[in-house]
Amino acid sequence: MSRIESTYKARDVEETIDVYFYRPVGYLLALGCRALGISPNAVTIVSIIIGVAGGHLLLYRDVALNLWGVALWIAADTLDSVDGQLARMTGHKSRFGRILDGLGGNIIFLSIYSHLFARLVVTTDVWWPLLILFVVASGFSHSVQSALADYYRNAYIRFVVDPEKSELDNSAEIREELRTTSFRKDPLRKFMLRVYLNYTVEQEAFSRNFQKLRARVDREFGREIPAWLADRYRLLNKPLMKYYAILTTNIRMIVMAVCVVSDKVPLFFAIEIVGINLVMVAVTMVQEKRSARLLEEIDQHLVQA
Repeated sequence: MSRIESTYKARDVEETIDVYFYRPVGYLLALGCRALGISPNAVTIVSIIIGVAGGHLLLYRDVALNLWGVALWIAADTLDSVDGQLARMTGHKSRFGRILDGLGGNIIFLSIYSHLFARLVVTTDVWWPLLILFVVASGFSHSVQSALADYYRNAYIRFVVDPEKSELDNSAEIREELRTTSFRKDPLRKFMLRVYLNYTVEQEAFSRNFQKLRARVDREFGREIPAWLADRYRLLNKPLMKYYAILTTNIRMIVMAVCVVSDKVPLFFAIEIVGINLVMVAVTMVQEKRSARLLEEIDQHLVQA
């Protein structure tokens, strides 16, 4: 394993553009941050500021400004890679950092969507409340799509790679931590846990069969995943990784950049609401069927044992 690969979550879940661009660049920047004593959370905050600024530049019907906005988003996404690599490099991983990273992504996309909405209000004759529904539907679709892709990637890491590297959280655990966190003493953490709980519940709501599989595996095997189960999970679910890539950020932002620069913003929202949602529904149905299949195979294996 190369030094760069040691900062991956797992090679199987990395996208091509991450492997050949974001991770190598992120690794060099992470080395610099480690040398300077910069924390992963500080990197996340800087990435949020840059990403929000990039979102503002998408407001204008000016190709040069739009390209600068895309460039700033690429810089923000690079730093988003840096914070995770730096955390794994230094061992400074925490749930707070993961929540902050996810919240940062939401803030950046809120900036992008709100500025694209304002652009449509100014440049089209469509009734603006209808535009709000259009943009909100797109934003909600994005939230669910990204949440599911993140969830199943972490599930893959949990079952196939290493449970210790997985960030597969449980809503019951988050709810308990939220209950025991004092708003008076730590209002920021309380707020972030509340947001993260909603995110986790959303993930679990769309993965019912996987929830049954996860509970069964935890009950039967704990964190020691049998080799036969890891092999079966890999065989059944690794082919789905390329489809989950469609649900995440990289391909979405390429589509957005093309649509914004060519001044076809409504097309981006339509692709997100219709095209990417169709991919999400299809891949989730397949994933759920395979989770049910694995449950049956666990039963068979236990009977034979």
